[in-house]
Amino acid sequence: MKKIYILLASLCITFASFAQAPEKISYQAVVRGATNAAVATQVVGMQISVLQTTATGTAVYVEMQTPTTNANGLLSIYIGAGTPVTGTFAGIDWSAGPYFIKTEIDPVGGNSYTITGTSQLLSVPYALYAKNGLPPNGSIGQILTVNASGIAEWTAASIGEMYYKDADNDGFGDIKFI
Repeated sequence: MKKIYILLASLCITFASFAQAPEKISYQAVVRGATNAAVATQVVGMQISVLQTTATGTAVYVEMQTPTTNANGLLSIYIGAGTPVTGTFAGIDWSAGPYFIKTEIDPVGGNSYTITGTSQLLSVPYALYAKNGLPPNGSIGQILTVNASGIAEWTAASIGEMYYKDADNDGFGDIKFI
């Protein structure tokens, strides 16, 4: 019976590790004080806001964090992993953008923010590829195939037909049961 519980626990952990990517955004900044010296190895207070439409737009999500800078004044955080103040990170409708990230920092660790900055969230290369990765004009009932020239295209699905890879190169598809 103990082995069954261990097996079930192992399966749960395995399935959890194949879950969706975490809903977080990696963020780094170098913190400098009033004299332009790096704020090194110190806890700083941060408030991070996700603003919609413009750099002064409506805050759809706000969180607070208290990261510690390294010896060079660098801090590394995950936006979406802090203490929520307004909204939820998972509740952001990313299709309703554009969105901007506003950061406010208190170099002495409190919430008297003296350093602020806002920047627009922009696409990353793999997102641009995904946007253009499929050929246009597909419709319901079609399947994505690759033609003889190696180009992906949408084609009508053939009902009742199945195609199998010719694993042994004899000119006929092979059904393999593993």
